[in-house]
Amino acid sequence: CKLEPYTTFKIFRGARGAGLYKKTMAPPRPELEKQYMSSNSKPKKEIAEPKPSASILLISPTNQILLLHRVQTSSSFASAHVFPGGNLSTSQDGEIPGPRDGGRHVDGMAYRIGAIRETFEESGILLAKKEDGSLLEVEEGVREKARKEIHAGKLKFQDWVKSLGGVIDSGGPHFSDPFLFNALYPFTRWITPPNLPKRFTTQMYIYFLPLTQTSAQNITSTYIVPTPTSDGGIEHTAALFASCREWLDQATKGEIILFPPQYYLMHLLSPFLNPSSTPLSTQELQNQRDVVLEFLQGDGDGKGVKWADKVMSPVGLLMRKSDGRSVLSLEKPGPELVGSGRAGDAERVVLVKFSKEGPRDVEVRWRREVLDEEKREKL
Repeated sequence: CKLEPYTTFKIFRGARGAGLYKKTMAPPRPELEKQYMSSNSKPKKEIAEPKPSASILLISPTNQILLLHRVQTSSSFASAHVFPGGNLSTSQDGEIPGPRDGGRHVDGMAYRIGAIRETFEESGILLAKKEDGSLLEVEEGVREKARKEIHAGKLKFQDWVKSLGGVIDSGGPHFSDPFLFNALYPFTRWITPPNLPKRFTTQMYIYFLPLTQTSAQNITSTYIVPTPTSDGGIEHTAALFASCREWLDQATKGEIILFPPQYYLMHLLSPFLNPSSTPLSTQELQNQRDVVLEFLQGDGDGKGVKWADKVMSPVGLLMRKSDGRSVLSLEKPGPELVGSGRAGDAERVVLVKFSKEGPRDVEVRWRREVLDEEKREKL
């Protein structure tokens, strides 16, 4: 007899035979929970090809981070707060390595241009520079018109920036060593687990907007950051800067939805970009950034894969009986990169409770601590 999933049965055996009776019916598991917690097993269907995409952790002159609130009808991350970013476009961003090309999952110019283009479309903040090295400033009316036309495919982003006398601040020809200049710093790649129907290979970057000029001798920028705005409700309803700690606290209180990648990355940055009860000086803000850059050059788990090269493909490790949360392992890079030498984070895990509206009760913990807790639960 084939038992229905998620139903508990009790077998009563008597002198005249055995009977099978239904005892209780548990509520259906959220679809995301089923997909993530089965991602360690062999997929039942053909694995979807991950679409190339890119996102930016955009840091303000006061070291806050930008998040966008996705519309409820969005096809991915509905109602969640996310970093600006999106899918790459061959017509806009240049040549994208093919599905069987190893370069498809490696930081490259198309990913960088796509990340900057999507950030502009979604927030109105343009990461492009003038000849003197300062960020390009654009009049509001011109900027808003370009956002709509670029999103609609009527205007080529790179050509438009060039027509204004600017160049996209993608890191130039030396992007393979991003720590030589102030531009995009690669900060992990995320590949959607194979059991999910929509998959992405997403390159994450950090970009520090220029600090405001003060008495510090080595700080010269006076760039004024335009107030980030939504894209008019096409994909987002709001765009706001806040400290990493504030965003994490809001998620913990259930006030906003953060998916595991966003929560995890802000969790890592939060100790370095601490808010202060009093305004920080330019030098203090720069010191915070320097600590972040030093952190990025490490590997975080002693395995030798630096943060720029880490690839995370979250898979279900176990389900906690104590609180019903899923424990996601981050150490594997996904099926596309098996045997490549790439890897994720072997020391940390993400705890999450998947609900109909999205992930809740997200938390980053040390893997060993969580496994030890589970062992004690079984004693």
